[in-house]
Amino acid sequence: MQAVSPTFSCDLKSMIQTNLTAKNARYLHANRNRVSVRCSYRSESFSFPNGVGSSRADWQSSCAILSSKVASAENSSSITGSLADQVAAVNGHSNDSVNLSLVPSESKNGKPGLVQPLTNTDLSPAPSHGSTLRVAYQGVPGAYSEAAAGKAYPKSEAIPCDQFDVAFQAVELWIADRAVLPVENSLGGSIHRNYDLLLRHRLHIVGEVQIPVHHCLLALPGVRPDCVRRVISHPQALAQTEGSLNRLTPKAAIEAFHDTAAAAEYIATNNLRDTAAVASARAAELYGLQILADGIQDDAGNVTRFLMLARDPIIPRTDRPFKTSIVFAAQEREGTSVLFKVLSAFAFRNISLTKIESRPHQNCPVRVVGDGSVGTAKQFEYTFYVDFEASMAEARAQNALSEVQEYTSFLRVLGSYPMDMTPWSTLPSEDA
Repeated sequence: MQAVSPTFSCDLKSMIQTNLTAKNARYLHANRNRVSVRCSYRSESFSFPNGVGSSRADWQSSCAILSSKVASAENSSSITGSLADQVAAVNGHSNDSVNLSLVPSESKNGKPGLVQPLTNTDLSPAPSHGSTLRVAYQGVPGAYSEAAAGKAYPKSEAIPCDQFDVAFQAVELWIADRAVLPVENSLGGSIHRNYDLLLRHRLHIVGEVQIPVHHCLLALPGVRPDCVRRVISHPQALAQTEGSLNRLTPKAAIEAFHDTAAAAEYIATNNLRDTAAVASARAAELYGLQILADGIQDDAGNVTRFLMLARDPIIPRTDRPFKTSIVFAAQEREGTSVLFKVLSAFAFRNISLTKIESRPHQNCPVRVVGDGSVGTAKQFEYTFYVDFEASMAEARAQNALSEVQEYTSFLRVLGSYPMDMTPWSTLPSEDA
């Protein structure tokens, strides 16, 4: 861990002396193994407004967070041919730091055994970590993201979060060790929100996992399909089951909900006997619902790809198939030809691309073209996300990125990680 500067050390010691008593009273958890936390404040600079914990573990955690923030402000050198220099350069862009005031949370709904999601207004301090890996995911227990977290880290403790951004913050603040978040679905396409968050935060991709989506129609016990007057679920789940819903519940109104498992929980909590939800079989088990119809997805080949995120990257290897994810922005003088040049850098080295995704450039979304004599045109500026099948330990990948850097104003390696080579089935699994 990097040494903390004397200025920061004095600030921390002063905060300890003035806030020690308050912290001892505040940092209590009702459940030792399962914790829900909330974020109550956010600013542009990093500080510890509530002080640090009185225990050695709290002190070490606080110093680690502070050291990571100090290190993130330093600019790394530009990309060179070596692997170490490339990783340092392309991952060294500046990023807004996050400050969170940590306050204790209370259990919601009084449901024993079910963890309430982390929210932006409900964060507790990071508990001392044991041997169990803590994995953040978006949703509530029973969500497909929970199944993905279980597949990625079978013996981990899952931490539900109500938003994607909260899952990123949970890892950055050492509340969780990993995050497992979806980035694309074989039917619904890319999840743009998470691509934007990958660029905004400084987490690294350390793996991927693919989960078959197996939808079920759920309702309270005793409810028949012809009694259903409303079906709620996530918009993508409703779109993926449109044909089956028209056949099973032709008179029901279709309403979007923010999460599949949360829709099932909503029905159970409010005892809605005229409403059904599209969710997983595990959600039915958790919330005491019956399965009116199983496997109602219109396309059997419905798969969602999830990324495994961590604070530190893994060491690339060459003894198994690897995938590398990058993001870059074109130089203004290169214009529209930059994408062709970037693709050529990979094609000449026989590197296969598995994905190309463009997103509007957040800092300068519009570029003005023309000298004004005959008018001007405005064109969108984009950042490009690219996945390619090669490890950063390979010379061809390093050389390709060295060439790509010549055409780009910004380049960052999001991660070089093992590909998910496990076979999957469209049949329902125990996790889903």
